[in-house]
Amino acid sequence: MKRIVLITGATSGIGEACARKFASAGYDVIITGRNAQRLNAVKGDLVEMGAKVKSLVFDVRDREKAREAIESLGPDWNNIDVLINNAGLALGLDKEFELDADDWDTMIDTNIKGLLTMTKLVVPLMVERGQGHVINIGSVAGDTAYGGGSVYCATKAAVKTLSDGLRIDLADTPIRVTNVKPGLVETNFSVTRFRGDAERASGVYKGVKPLIGDDIADVALYAASAPSHVQIAEVLVLATHQANATFISREEE
Repeated sequence: MKRIVLITGATSGIGEACARKFASAGYDVIITGRNAQRLNAVKGDLVEMGAKVKSLVFDVRDREKAREAIESLGPDWNNIDVLINNAGLALGLDKEFELDADDWDTMIDTNIKGLLTMTKLVVPLMVERGQGHVINIGSVAGDTAYGGGSVYCATKAAVKTLSDGLRIDLADTPIRVTNVKPGLVETNFSVTRFRGDAERASGVYKGVKPLIGDDIADVALYAASAPSHVQIAEVLVLATHQANATFISREEE
């Protein structure tokens, strides 16, 4: 029987890599994102791979649109086996007391409230069926704050706490909860953080070989593929020359 994975923020980076990885593993794939054009492009690629794909265009910050999207799935698609809460972002590297209020709203509404919305919409379906797996994409930033990133770090610390709490709430069910915490991953993340400044974003990865989206997708698929009695609760994934959120050994030019 085919299994279904739903991935938020699947238009690029880790989300897109997860979509490709799970499709390759034989999953039917539900991809969500805000950019309809990009989402359709990803869908086309997955269909070419032989996957059965459903795309849903909505912003996880919009609770009503998210609800409408999930309710539109119907019986062929709403038996979701794996939910990957991947949608998230960081904005700027401003000091906490100088950060634009709109930026902290965007990060909190996406990284925390969006995750909560999707969890509330999908997990009850899993509980009703007696099977499922929630994989939250957290961050090493949730372990240690760094200068200019306190709000982003706080949102990823929340992802850890919400993952731990959900695991407790579901301990009397067969549903598993995994928090994957990537370190330095070369995706569109830094370009978004620096508002399209690709040159500044590239400096984040200077002198070190970072992770890529596929590396995190490998971990997510591994967790989902573990035997049903095995729950991979939390995985910290770092580049080889990264020790924690703030220490990276870089090669000098």
